[in-house]
Amino acid sequence: MNKAQLVEAIADKLGGRQNAADAVDAVLDAIVRAVVAGDRVSVTGFGSFEKVDRPARYARNPQTGERVRVKKTSVPRFRAGQGFKDLVSGSKKLPKGGEVAVKKAPKGSLTGGVSARATTKAAAKKAAAKKGAAKKTAATARKTAAKKAAPAKKAATAKTAAAKKTTAKKSATAKKATSKTAPAKKTTAKKAPARKATARNTAAKKTAVRRK
Repeated sequence: MNKAQLVEAIADKLGGRQNAADAVDAVLDAIVRAVVAGDRVSVTGFGSFEKVDRPARYARNPQTGERVRVKKTSVPRFRAGQGFKDLVSGSKKLPKGGEVAVKKAPKGSLTGGVSARATTKAAAKKAAAKKGAAKKTAATARKTAAKKAAPAKKAATAKTAAAKKTTAKKSATAKKATSKTAPAKKTTAKKAPARKATARNTAAKKTAVRRK
């Protein structure tokens, strides 16, 4: 069955061939646009249409057997619903021409399509807003922590510098004291030979007296 035959098959139910053609065109256009946009079109009992991404791969040319590089691409895919499969396999009987082969949509499900999409978009916007607020809060917390840490680092640096200065002063004082005591030791060392000379003179005088 081609498109023209499909239109003829539903023309009586839609009040004429033109109405049927418009309905078929509208349905097919809506399905194609939704799948191209990445949405999944699902019809209960019939099947679903969706977009599938195929990664780059190698294939073989069936005529030459040559290995060919196939680029990454996206293809449409149709998956038959369970009711459609059961009718084709014969596990369920196909209704007569006057009845509907595909299950009817539940009451209220068709009217809620637009509102459901709007609700989904609103929920997505709210989620995005929450994420943005969380990121801003985290950034503010980091800035506040950095500001608090800066004075502490400065105080620690000042204390370290003061400690270094105090240590330098102490070491300089110690060096000065060491330099003052060093000459005293040298003079003491120099005076020691004078005492030895005096002792020698005394011993010489004693020996001279004894000889007399």
